[in-house]
Amino acid sequence: MYRDKTVAVVVPAYNEEVLIRTVIETMPAFVDKIIIVNDKSTDNTAVVVREYVSRDPDGVVLVDLEENQGVGGAIAEGYKVARDNQIDCTAVMAGDAQMDPGDLPKLLDPVIEDRADYTKGNRLFYGDAWHMIPKVRYLGNSGLSLLTKIASGYWHVADSQTGYTVASLKVLQTLDLDKIYKRYGMPNDMLVKLNVYDFRVKDVHVKPVYNVGEKSGIRIRKVLFTIPLLLFRLFLYRMVQKYVIRNTHPLVLFYLLGGFMLLIDIPLALRLVYRWALNASVTVENVSAVLFCAFMGFQSILFAMLFDMEANKDLQGK
Repeated sequence: MYRDKTVAVVVPAYNEEVLIRTVIETMPAFVDKIIIVNDKSTDNTAVVVREYVSRDPDGVVLVDLEENQGVGGAIAEGYKVARDNQIDCTAVMAGDAQMDPGDLPKLLDPVIEDRADYTKGNRLFYGDAWHMIPKVRYLGNSGLSLLTKIASGYWHVADSQTGYTVASLKVLQTLDLDKIYKRYGMPNDMLVKLNVYDFRVKDVHVKPVYNVGEKSGIRIRKVLFTIPLLLFRLFLYRMVQKYVIRNTHPLVLFYLLGGFMLLIDIPLALRLVYRWALNASVTVENVSAVLFCAFMGFQSILFAMLFDMEANKDLQGK
């Protein structure tokens, strides 16, 4: 236990027979349950974990999935075990030893003190993170973090792709864990659904850990297309769920107006460029129409964002 609260750590693992030992053996002593979710590994990950289960059947739990579900699906299965065992605080740490267990108390404290319902690590603002994190990952993560701010409504969070998190029991009891996104976009999906239910989220600075023997299965080119599309769908989902079905807010109208004006502006701008390229006459009215639509579109979207920030200002964990 930690500060009189039970703590579990969910560890999604796929082909981590080498590093899973490090994860288990460096886990803080106050952790009540280490829930290892073997995501249909093709190596000896399950065999290694069973050694620890045999030594401490109450402290180490192995969930052996029959089909590969992806990191999000594995985490969701681990969450179910923690929820069913009424664990007060449930953390997630990767099976490749890329998360410093020394940072766990910092993530737990806001949840235990009821200053947040969900905490997440933020590696981007840690000391010399620019030099510690591979540049492609740093820049890609920063870009996805910006899009996630817009999609989720948590404008204060960064490092959206980190998996180092802590969730309260209330969070796990409220969310439909069977509908959590099963692949790499799970952290983004989680934030959007937390916002729909008005849960408080806090960013906690954590140490980036790289070059410990980890092997990334992420394909950058694939992520560049799939995650932005996922975020767009999640943004629409949040707008409908939070500001139409559960409540009513004019920011939806501002987003619609902004999007509509920008859509109108695209063919007008293309026509203007086409006429200019052919040395055809371009009237003041043509230019004015393009500028007016662009101005109204961007201004409406900015107003919508400001409304969204104001509506979610109380969801910043303390």
